Amino acid sequence: MDEKVKNIYWHKHSVSAEDRWESNGYKSCVLWMTGLSASGKSTLANAINRRLHVMGINSYVLDGDNIRHGLNKDLGFNPESRKENIRRIGEVSKLFIDAGLIVLTAFISPYREDRDLVRNLINNGHFIEVYTKCPIPECEKRDPKGIYQRVRSGEIKEFTGISAPYEEPETPEILLETDKMIVEECIEKVLDYLIDNKFIYFLKRPRGVFVK
Repeated sequence: MDEKVKNIYWHKHSVSAEDRWESNGYKSCVLWMTGLSASGKSTLANAINRRLHVMGINSYVLDGDNIRHGLNKDLGFNPESRKENIRRIGEVSKLFIDAGLIVLTAFISPYREDRDLVRNLINNGHFIEVYTKCPIPECEKRDPKGIYQRVRSGEIKEFTGISAPYEEPETPEILLETDKMIVEECIEKVLDYLIDNKFIYFLKRPRGVFVK
């Protein structure tokens, strides 16, 4: 056993996640958004978060850039650091799920192995992989941070999708083709999944009716 943890014990809480689900009328989960830079992860995570808030659902966005300003500011962008970045976010997401929230993450998370690690960490079906699929030319056209331009000029050497690999999800729970779908369509597709799979069950929302 690791010396750092052998004298540490897990303490059960008097209020469980299931207790919170029963009082809330919805189940907590993580909507794990993965995709290339500028594929729409942060935009959609925040748009869905806003919609859930209006619906009375407690949710929170964990954004890749924001997390690296604090919790993960000690990590770089080599494969080992990327792996640790995702592991930590998985642990934070697990705590948020226990607290009864729907958590939305916006991380490139380029490696299947790392995403599967979080899926296995959270287990019991509460990890929902959302693939924001978008061709690189469209991502470059958007390029809100000017990152692709810096990559093409040689300023950035290792960049996912161009000089570093991105391993596409093989069977994501939700596929959002963000070059073909508007934001509202993406939001509705995610809400449909949450309702159809009984994560949200206090609300009966007619198909095609936007909840604003």
